[in-house]
Amino acid sequence: MRLLVTGLDGFTGRHFQAAATQAGHSVVGLQANLTDAAAVAAQVAAADFDAVVHLAAISFVGHADDAAFYAVNVVGTCNLLSALVKSGKPLHKVLVASSANIYGNCDASPITETQPPAPVNHYAASKLAMEHMARTYADVLPVLITRPFNYTGPGQAPNFVIPKLVDHFARKAPVVELGNLHVEREFNDVRMVCNAYLGLLQQGQPGQVYNVCSGQPYTLQHVMDTLTALSGHSVQAKVNPAFVRANEVHRLCGSPDRLQNALAGAGVHLVQPALHETLAWMLSEAAQ
Repeated sequence: MRLLVTGLDGFTGRHFQAAATQAGHSVVGLQANLTDAAAVAAQVAAADFDAVVHLAAISFVGHADDAAFYAVNVVGTCNLLSALVKSGKPLHKVLVASSANIYGNCDASPITETQPPAPVNHYAASKLAMEHMARTYADVLPVLITRPFNYTGPGQAPNFVIPKLVDHFARKAPVVELGNLHVEREFNDVRMVCNAYLGLLQQGQPGQVYNVCSGQPYTLQHVMDTLTALSGHSVQAKVNPAFVRANEVHRLCGSPDRLQNALAGAGVHLVQPALHETLAWMLSEAAQ
């Protein structure tokens, strides 16, 4: 396939480009600012592609500008989808990356795609609004939506907790300041997420929503214990009240059944590297 990818220069985009190229696809990045509808339309019209992967977003929950979540994640996505419609290009798939954060705090675990959304922060609310707007294009574009749970890897910004921890262990820092230490998250590998997106471009059903997850959550303490074993160094964790979020999602764990069933038809089996493999990879890259 010839893929148009937004956010190609971002963390996920760089890893996705490597995976897509290795799989034999051609990749072109959309460089226009998503909030500039005219620029987006012009670049979409000029590009040669038959499928789209929309990764660009403001993705850090603690981002300082609440309005930017909606300007980029909602209005920017509508600008992209409108430009795709106007271009008249025949498209195989349009994959729009949302987020598992839209589920908020819920008693269900693991969470399935039928769980009613309950966003508790502007990031999650903007992603849910984006999903609703994307569905309004379902009659004219082959849109499918992914809800990735937490994932990580080399190149992720240090304001995310796993790269922050990796950096402290790699530098052999004595102390790390964190927020809520009692959250549980999936900390999946970015390579699995990229492979899931490639599989869904082939086998995903337009109009459908897919969790991208492993169903295996970890505590931050487990992550730190693993990093201690890998690095031979111990870091003391201290809670900084400034990092504690008022509307924290305490446990986030998803069901990958729908994703796995979709890919099984093509004989695709996603491999999720063990957490210690992902962390070892990140430590190795941090040391270079």
